[in-house]
Amino acid sequence: MIGSSALVSIGAIKGIMVKQDELEIDEIGEVSVGYDCGKNNDMLIAEDEESLSTCAVSVLISKEAFKDAYIRNATVPFVGIFRFNKMDKDELNSSVLLNQVIAIDMGTAITNLSDRNKINFRNVTEEGIPSCRSWNGEGSLPTWTENGCDTIVSGDDISCQCSHLTFFAVIISPLHNATISAADLKSLNYITYIGCGLSIFFLGIAFFMHFVMRRTKAGKSKEILIQLMIALFLLNFSFLTNTSVANLHSTGACQAMAAFMHYSMLVTFTWFAMNAFHLWLNFYYGGNISIQRYILKVSVTAWAIPIVLVVILLILGKYGEIAIASEGNKTTMCWMTDDEIQYIINITYYAVVFLFTFSTLVVLLSWLYLTKTSRAGNVRVGGSSAGIWSVFGLCSALGITWGIAFFAHGVLRLPSYYIFTILNSFQGFFLFLYYYKTSEMVYEVESSGSSSQNMTDVTE
Repeated sequence: MIGSSALVSIGAIKGIMVKQDELEIDEIGEVSVGYDCGKNNDMLIAEDEESLSTCAVSVLISKEAFKDAYIRNATVPFVGIFRFNKMDKDELNSSVLLNQVIAIDMGTAITNLSDRNKINFRNVTEEGIPSCRSWNGEGSLPTWTENGCDTIVSGDDISCQCSHLTFFAVIISPLHNATISAADLKSLNYITYIGCGLSIFFLGIAFFMHFVMRRTKAGKSKEILIQLMIALFLLNFSFLTNTSVANLHSTGACQAMAAFMHYSMLVTFTWFAMNAFHLWLNFYYGGNISIQRYILKVSVTAWAIPIVLVVILLILGKYGEIAIASEGNKTTMCWMTDDEIQYIINITYYAVVFLFTFSTLVVLLSWLYLTKTSRAGNVRVGGSSAGIWSVFGLCSALGITWGIAFFAHGVLRLPSYYIFTILNSFQGFFLFLYYYKTSEMVYEVESSGSSSQNMTDVTE
């Protein structure tokens, strides 16, 4: 470099070198560089950041960075800013804003800047959640991290404020579009938060009744029901705290929250199936299940199976921050970032559970109806209102209400959203009522020798 700056071009890599020579350390100032400024695609040096307001991308190197470089190098401080187009994607196949990576180098390691360097992107049109990331250049593929960078979004402008020098890019997380209005989304959110809050409260009361106030040993049916309630408690809790974690914009925290909520949901689905499995065993054993350590085996199976799926997805990096969009409104949450994987795993997993639990419910209700009509004199049958509530409680325990999601298409989409939200956000409250009612009845099918009598009691 003969002068104070020089443009650099190496194939598809474009850049600029800027040095501040013949200056005392107190005279060193910041450097502003911009490119894609109107018709000029070259990198331009400006006196200040405001002069680059017409540029699509601008980079501001702070005074502190230059002073640190001067002290560390003991030579003329300089900076190299390079633009890489169409770099290889990372293992997560992340979407990079403008498909550009910016590298900043000053000939020495610069970290922990209090006066941060800035990379500004103006008039961004790409949909999604932007996140400023950095990569230290190691490895064959980029490994992007949020450490050391803050993301500031103002309208269509994005500003990355970073405390170190390396490779930088803006990663765009997918935007999940909701085909409902902002008013409906707001109403559904209110219903969900109220329902989940009440569910957590009443599930807590049920736990108190079961673990503190209970005077007799709980039977197998009650133990399975209480473990379902624990799984549902975790699901409601993770949902209520999800948005708060997402607003932290911490990749690690958001991935952990998404994995925890997904695990809680899969565990809840699994316990739906275990409830149905328990009912089938009652048929087979006539109400006296003689399997050794039955509850322990069921519990280990139900809590362990979802762990395998969640760990695999966590290793593959399928969890992160997403946005749910409506008319002029965006809600961020921590969840699965791959729609295809989400549909394959979640829909398929629940569909298998639903077929099992729904067929169990149909067989059970058919058997009870035949029993009532053929042996009305020997079978105790409660009132109609009690029977309806018992069937509804059993539907909640088997997770039948989640099947409403299968009808969320066409003209039924919006009504299905509301019905699904009401029934499933209040599911913990319904299970509490079911638990309370069965606590007053002869619910445990293991305590009687008559399977017809016991199965009637289950639905009362």
